Amino acid sequence: MKIAVSIGDLNGVGIEIALKAHKEIKEFCHPIYIIDDKMLSLASNLLEVEIPKDFETMEVDNIFNITPSKPTKESGKYSYDSFKKAVNLAVQKDVDAIVTLPINKEAWSKADISFKGHTEFLAEHFQKEAIMMIGCEKLFTAFFTHHIPLKDVPSKIKEKNLINFLVDFYKHIKEKEIGVLALNPHAGDNGIIGDEEKTIEKAIKKANETLKDKIFIGPLVPDTAFTPHMRKNFNYFVCMYHDQGLIAVKSLYFDESINVSLNLPIIRTSVDHGTAYDIAYKGKNPSTKSYINAVKEAVRLIQKKQRYII
Repeated sequence: MKIAVSIGDLNGVGIEIALKAHKEIKEFCHPIYIIDDKMLSLASNLLEVEIPKDFETMEVDNIFNITPSKPTKESGKYSYDSFKKAVNLAVQKDVDAIVTLPINKEAWSKADISFKGHTEFLAEHFQKEAIMMIGCEKLFTAFFTHHIPLKDVPSKIKEKNLINFLVDFYKHIKEKEIGVLALNPHAGDNGIIGDEEKTIEKAIKKANETLKDKIFIGPLVPDTAFTPHMRKNFNYFVCMYHDQGLIAVKSLYFDESINVSLNLPIIRTSVDHGTAYDIAYKGKNPSTKSYINAVKEAVRLIQKKQRYII
């Protein structure tokens, strides 16, 4: 199975992780790293790490000076171009999936890239609502809204949109029971603290009617949703906004968690950490767990897709 690895921001830890994990990764897939050989050489010299002989690359038309630990216009543009090439390879079926190493949103902004991140690009590119799911096999959280200001979240909770989200999410993961979090404290306390829960409750009911099964349970009180007792009942949760799920995932499984984009015509997984500028190019030995898990999940999704086609 061929997997295109979008190299991420070269001023961060992504390239070090890719080089460090290559030996393990190649045991279960054929990775193709979307990076120019000259940039790879510059990075490996700064890291004082030898490039594996079987480290297959694909050229990106942009050469610049690496500035460790800083978001720059050049690094933003390069990470964006690497990502776009990986997506195109998947669309053309030259690879079976893509795995993305971390970008920096400030660097993308400096490069005048209009998208806030990978997920927003994918949604625009494919004209589909990409579903962001983050976690690991012990706990996965999906976000009805993600990279928007918190003040804008309530106005986004529309019944029809949430029904579509829930049904699409189920079609991709096929879990028997999925918890759906409320928006407000105490799940709104019957409208005393907020009334968004009425919309969420209606959406849950209609999604279950569409699926002809009681798949979605909620709205769940957010402050108890991720307690050990609740996680005995649910492994997958739908959250109304980004931090509602990520605080739990990153507190419990920071090193292990990954990012998966669902509801798209291509398979895309990613590390669930940033560029870690504070340790980039400093010999701090960054963890490869998230990256390896992301590649393994991509392989699992490829195999699942192949079984479905057959």
